[in-house]
Amino acid sequence: MKQLKREFMVDVTAVSELSAADQTLLEAAHEAAKVAYAPYSNFRVGAAVRLASGKIVKGSNQENMAYPSGLCAERIAFFAAGAQFPEERIEAAAVVTDREMPAVDFSPCGGCRQVMLESENRNGQSIRFLMQPGSGEVLISPNVSQFLPLTFRLP
Repeated sequence: MKQLKREFMVDVTAVSELSAADQTLLEAAHEAAKVAYAPYSNFRVGAAVRLASGKIVKGSNQENMAYPSGLCAERIAFFAAGAQFPEERIEAAAVVTDREMPAVDFSPCGGCRQVMLESENRNGQSIRFLMQPGSGEVLISPNVSQFLPLTFRLP
């Protein structure tokens, strides 16, 4: 049996060590988490996307009693950016939760990973991605493609 190995590379840093632009992006994601509609899970998530122009588009998770009709914060932010600013590239994105938890236990779901990957492919360049649970350390990925290894792409 042949085994394939793939490394997952993220930086771990304190908020105070981030650039002003990344701190602003994280703050926008935390603002979005405050307005999440999560009466069933009580797991509030916020996301923010920074466009090449510097504009920030926010999204928060929106649950629905008719599960799975709700939508994750990441998809809302990425879809809103694509719908409102179709010609602008996404430079960076952040996802946060107000819940204190280990950083390694907090990451986008599979559906969000696919949406982010397609956005990165459309961009033609990597999307820097930040993740922060609660007020803890920030995980920083240089791209979103590593979140969905062995992806399907049309030749």
